[in-house]
Amino acid sequence: CWEVRKHNSSEWCHFIRSTPDCRLDGGFLDYLGGVFCVFPPRLLPLAVTLYALWLLYLFIILGVTAEKFFCPNLSAISTNLKLSHNVAAFSLTSPLHGVTFLAFGNGAPDVFSAVVAFSNPRTAGLAIGAIFGAGVFVTTAVAGGIALLKPFTAASRPFLRDVIFYMLAVFLTFLVLYWGRIRLGEALGYLGLYVFYVLTVVLCTCLHRRQRGDGPAPPGAWQNFEHPRSIPGAAMGPSLPRPLTGEEYRPLLPSREPSLHILASALSPLHCRSWRRKPWYWRLFKAFKVPVELLLLLTVPVVDPDKDDLNWKRPLNCLHILTSPLLCVLTLKSGAYGLYQIQGIFPVWGLVTLVASALALIIFITTSNEEPPKYHCVFAFLGFLASAMWINAAATELVNILRTLGVIFQLSNTVLGLTLLAWGNSIGDTFSDLTMARQGYPRMAFSACFGGIIFNILVGVGLGCLLQMTSSQPLVKLEPDSPLVWVLAGALGLSLVFSLVTVPAQCFQLGKAYGLCLISYYLLFLCVALLTEFRVIHFSTP
Repeated sequence: CWEVRKHNSSEWCHFIRSTPDCRLDGGFLDYLGGVFCVFPPRLLPLAVTLYALWLLYLFIILGVTAEKFFCPNLSAISTNLKLSHNVAAFSLTSPLHGVTFLAFGNGAPDVFSAVVAFSNPRTAGLAIGAIFGAGVFVTTAVAGGIALLKPFTAASRPFLRDVIFYMLAVFLTFLVLYWGRIRLGEALGYLGLYVFYVLTVVLCTCLHRRQRGDGPAPPGAWQNFEHPRSIPGAAMGPSLPRPLTGEEYRPLLPSREPSLHILASALSPLHCRSWRRKPWYWRLFKAFKVPVELLLLLTVPVVDPDKDDLNWKRPLNCLHILTSPLLCVLTLKSGAYGLYQIQGIFPVWGLVTLVASALALIIFITTSNEEPPKYHCVFAFLGFLASAMWINAAATELVNILRTLGVIFQLSNTVLGLTLLAWGNSIGDTFSDLTMARQGYPRMAFSACFGGIIFNILVGVGLGCLLQMTSSQPLVKLEPDSPLVWVLAGALGLSLVFSLVTVPAQCFQLGKAYGLCLISYYLLFLCVALLTEFRVIHFSTP
């Protein structure tokens, strides 16, 4: 499909329509057809600008959905399954909760992006580039920034454990890239290695608790050991998931509100008092998020176990009974299942609408505004499914638009993955880590850099490839589309070896010199990667 730019501009549209390689699998919008058929050639810069803005907005959709809807519902599910929910001290009290539910919550955008990218051999390079690129970025630029902001002493055992496991994951990925395919055994090996990592974390935590005594961890003691997200994906600090539907100002005495007022209040993503107190740039960013937040509030229920009413909003939750199933059938396979005609007469979405409307009416009649029903926990599972479908849909559009930009600028999927996709998926963790370091918890933030990305590479590659395998073809081809893949793998492995050697050599006391070395390393890597992409530097590939 790259050949399109070598043709005369009058032939672009015909080339795109007639070339099988230019077909985008899944997604709701035809980005290649839009830029080469809808926009005239002289307006190509305008098309690219619009695509870039839409790309940024897709990252916003992914972040808002994961933080405000996906993670809270996962937390509610874990609470209903009787798992401990002490987020602040879970590294000492509930490690299993952190390495499973919260890891899946915070790593959801990365994993869904990898699953979508692996679904097509032409975009598999995006997944590899994003996973390796995010690994290099977080373990060098972010970790170096933390050391520059606040020199500290790293937690020795968690650091060594996470670096060793991450090196094993990188080595396994290097092998499957060298072989050019990943079979069922290797895909299960990724997931098995993550299960082993979970068991290791649990065992180490139990041994550590036994050494310190069986009593509960004293207040503030958790900050001296591991960052909650160093057991990957745990929420913490300023990025702690909180439902958008919560009321910030509740009356001292409960009052009976009409259903219409409850619905209007629950659907409002803005709070007037907090809006007036915020700076202008926060208001501007919030204004961009309001449309997607409103759509999410309409389609995704959120259960909050920390509230007395569990965030039960009777009119809105009854509406969710209709909107959430509709969302699922209309986004699954880009709406192919939802638009399917039963017996060639009645569409699936129509049947879902009838059944869901009847069920919503029954629930509305048999419940009250003041007290949630006994089966309210079911809404957490419904919200989990609906938010997962949102993330999957956004990730599909994200992968397709990145591939389109690659065709326009003649860039490989790998370089787009290691830059745009990796930076976009890592930006939230970057701000959280640097904020925590600035607030005086650099040890916690540093641990997250090496522990939080283990989930992404093991589950992202393992699950992404496993879902693409069939009984007739139990393998996925991984053919690197650029020599840059080997630069990525080597750079990530070298950065991990550097930290594994230098951190213990400094007795785990990390200062500004270490931070400057890491940031310089990332800048050097970025220069080499871009020079390799533009063929200034040539490497012989295996």
